[in-house]
Amino acid sequence: MLLTRGLAAPLIATLFACGGGSSPAMSVPGAPATRSWMMGFSPNPPRPTAAAVLQGIDLWSPRAELAAIHEELPWTDLLAGMAPDAILDRDKVQLVSYLRSKGLKLYFMADLTDGLSRGHEAPQLRALGRSISEPAVQQAYRSYLLAVVRKLNPDYLGLVAETNLIRVAAPAPLYAAVVQAANAAAADLRAAGNTAPLMASVQVETAWGLLGTGGVYQGVEQDFADFPFAEWLGLSSYPYFAFAQPEDLPGNYYSRLLNGRTLPVMVVEGGWTSAAVGTVQSTPDLQARYVARHATLLDSIAARGVLQLEFADVDLTTIPPPVPPNLPLFAQIGLTDSNFNPKPALAAWDVLHARQFVP
Repeated sequence: MLLTRGLAAPLIATLFACGGGSSPAMSVPGAPATRSWMMGFSPNPPRPTAAAVLQGIDLWSPRAELAAIHEELPWTDLLAGMAPDAILDRDKVQLVSYLRSKGLKLYFMADLTDGLSRGHEAPQLRALGRSISEPAVQQAYRSYLLAVVRKLNPDYLGLVAETNLIRVAAPAPLYAAVVQAANAAAADLRAAGNTAPLMASVQVETAWGLLGTGGVYQGVEQDFADFPFAEWLGLSSYPYFAFAQPEDLPGNYYSRLLNGRTLPVMVVEGGWTSAAVGTVQSTPDLQARYVARHATLLDSIAARGVLQLEFADVDLTTIPPPVPPNLPLFAQIGLTDSNFNPKPALAAWDVLHARQFVP
């Protein structure tokens, strides 16, 4: 649900001016010995400065095997005729090189709709008066993904996010366009020899009927049918909107969605807020308990990865207007505050990271 914002070119251009690092906490006695899941974060900073980007990466990279870039496509530039390769050279190549210098693998998600309002077109498309239903817009998306593979060589590639929530929230023609675009892009990528596993992600609370579907379990069978290219299944889960405490999550919270399938699964976004927001009541302790509880859910499906898109809380005072009205609901799911002061959840994460990763 949380759409991470692309990093501005001036920030990326300063990446190699950095240094430093940080060491994660050591494991504690009695922790399980192994995990099947990579762990990781996105490089999105708490505030839009180069220093915050670099400080964040240096702090979280020792706690991770995987980095995530989850973004709205650069529609404004693409539809103005700028070459996808040139856009990636400007905005992403140095960033990805820096992430890889930390020994991290790359997950890339090209989000097709508004990540904070799944019923709507992507924000840049709305501003341009354009639509993913247009053949020219779909072609721009397809061309951009081919360039992502050429220039960034992602290890895992997401073509569309939270498909079931789009289907629930969006007009039927928008959903149909998303299905058409994603499947066409998958065919392009196969024809081009792409070897990265292709993904679509689904929203877990929506699948369980806890978000926009009236409390009735929905599953994700329609998503498997509509996006048959998906070699891995991505999961998006923000259960604090539906559960008072993490221990209330059922043990089959993830496995039920697979419905007997053995498809590899990665949690590609999610988390638990550390503070009360809207109608949600939470605390730093509840967030830390969620990190620990989440590990049992990951183990239950032998998950391949878990990504926490926010390492640090978002400093809402630094977000350029207009600030999306529901962004505050997600602003405090970081494992540190916006000044990188650790919360209890960071120690819980470090305990899990200390488990030996066994693919």
